[in-house]
Amino acid sequence: MRAGFLGLGAMGHAMAGHLADRGLLAVVGNRTLAKAQAFVAARHAAASGLQADAVAMASGVSLHAAKAFADYAGCDVVALCVPADADVLQNVDGLAAHLAPGAIVIDHSTVAVETAHEAARRLAVRGIGFLDAPVSGGVEGARNGKLSIMVGGDEATLERARPVLAAYGARIARMGPTGAGQATKAVNQILVAGINEAVCEGLAFAAKLGLDPERLLPTLMAGAAGNWFLDKRGATMLQGEFQPGFKCAHMAKDLAIVQAMAERAGIRHPVIDRALADYRELVARGDGELDTSALITLKG
Repeated sequence: MRAGFLGLGAMGHAMAGHLADRGLLAVVGNRTLAKAQAFVAARHAAASGLQADAVAMASGVSLHAAKAFADYAGCDVVALCVPADADVLQNVDGLAAHLAPGAIVIDHSTVAVETAHEAARRLAVRGIGFLDAPVSGGVEGARNGKLSIMVGGDEATLERARPVLAAYGARIARMGPTGAGQATKAVNQILVAGINEAVCEGLAFAAKLGLDPERLLPTLMAGAAGNWFLDKRGATMLQGEFQPGFKCAHMAKDLAIVQAMAERAGIRHPVIDRALADYRELVARGDGELDTSALITLKG
């Protein structure tokens, strides 16, 4: 199987690395060419078949579009991990012009359900399969190959793409037809946002009370309050360290999508509203590139 990967951010870089380690990766691309070239240079020994002239994603630059996407022509599967809905559709259009019928595009981005449906439609015209497959687990999960992958799409298409997903996924679950993966990720982000709000507010309160973090955190983790965010981010946020695992700006983008979905569904959504307002405030004050645990700075 020849796999391609587009989008070498914090998550995508690690995911593509697992494909390279398994000898599946043939082509990588990124909006910034230098990042793709650095990836290839760092892994040339482990992935001798990787194209040395790793290509940049077409980012509205028509001069590079044909070459960039043409390099993916021989791929059986191409995975995307890009920031926004428009990026997904732009790359889908570029790939559709070059991939052979029967190839598969997997989108690991977090986008609207409608975007997943549109991507699938555009690819289906060319006989190309599509899976919307957002992930959860943060940078740690990507690095360790332990992501939870929520898949929407045809079951037979998923089975053909499974070797790629298995390179970095600990759990690969088909949630339903196209769009079900993004719907599941929306639910995931509501839970994550609510947990983040509670943990940051609670730890800010603990700091005001003068509680010892070295005693507090393991005590909380041993009881009903234990959760991933508290375990992975509790100590660092209390130390004022916010190295991104998942950026505030990305959370704000995701929650805006989720809020629109919740409004269409007609449910009450105070958790989404509060979290979205907080993350937008962090972005507005210049903290969008920090980890979501920087939320604690609004709570003190």
